[in-house]
Amino acid sequence: MFQFSVYIRHCGSKENADAHRVRVKKLLPASGQICLFNLTDKQFGDIEIFFGKKRKTVESEFHQLELF
Repeated sequence: MFQFSVYIRHCGSKENADAHRVRVKKLLPASGQICLFNLTDKQFGDIEIFFGKKRKTVESEFHQLELF
């Protein structure tokens, strides 16, 4: 298994992402493991989502998640 938790951080530029990368490396616990993944707007726009023939029933009410 690759992850236990997934956290997302929007960075407006590569320089901003690099600053966060340095900060994360400094704060890494001795027994910790963190994987950082950079995804550009273009790559995000190219994401394809596939669904099987059977669709799950959708809950009637959604709660909005605020990231920033």
